[in-house]
Amino acid sequence: MQRSRVNQIMAEAEELIAAHGFILPPFAWWSPEEFRRHAPGTRVAGARMGWDITDYGQGKFDELGLFLFTLRNGRLDDLQRGGGMAYAEKLLISRAEQISPMHTHLIKAEDIINRGGATLAIELFGSDAAGRFAGDRGGRVYCDGVAREYRPGEVLKLAPGESVTLMPGDWHAFWGEGGDVLIGEVSTVNDDLTDNIFREPIGRFSEIEEDEAPRHLLVSDYDRWLG
Repeated sequence: MQRSRVNQIMAEAEELIAAHGFILPPFAWWSPEEFRRHAPGTRVAGARMGWDITDYGQGKFDELGLFLFTLRNGRLDDLQRGGGMAYAEKLLISRAEQISPMHTHLIKAEDIINRGGATLAIELFGSDAAGRFAGDRGGRVYCDGVAREYRPGEVLKLAPGESVTLMPGDWHAFWGEGGDVLIGEVSTVNDDLTDNIFREPIGRFSEIEEDEAPRHLLVSDYDRWLG
């Protein structure tokens, strides 16, 4: 993706987030230079909190892509020992008919919440005994605490205010139906480097072509910018 396109997506996301009355944390607004000054000594970079825009390396963001902002993220060692900061929270935007491709997680359990906008459509499949995608298997999820069985390939549709709990092994793809959707994600500790298992061999992050200066840094920029 070109950096100019990333900057445009950020600006559009800022407007949509503000229109729903959601306020991002102070570190969201750091310029790249401010990030270099302020991030050392904080958990922002180490926990990979912040802006995240991906086209999954396919170069067609409007059809296959996702906007994310990681608001907070815990510690994997806390999760492993069963105490402490074992949680994470994200804000996502799924555009109308923009696919976030079929995937699951090995560790992360997550609540996906329609925070406002159009309908959130989530296609679901189950796993085989080894946790691999199983096109002939369904499963069970909880929608706002109520159990719901799903058939293989069933599309769950969430109106604003509704949510679903997805466990490791629940394969899912999602998109906005009828318009853009503001999505909340509350989960166990998030690890986007190793805990996204895609059905198809695609990348989690985008390669950025630097055609202009960044508006704000992406989480995928941190290693390069901070050394």
